[in-house]
Amino acid sequence: MRRSRFSEAAIYTWKAKYGGWEVSEARRLKALKAENTRLKNPLSHEGHVMDQKRLHRLHT
Repeated sequence: MRRSRFSEAAIYTWKAKYGGWEVSEARRLKALKAENTRLKNPLSHEGHVMDQKRLHRLHT
């Protein structure tokens, strides 16, 4: 049996949740979660950089 760093319970939970999925479906879910996190975060990198530039102009 191959040893992994994951517990059997973790593997069982993962298989129950994602076992029937294709790889492309799992990748799409990961991309959607990343996009959702980025959109929910008001200080996303792009917005944060723009806000820093605006604040710098106001204070100079």
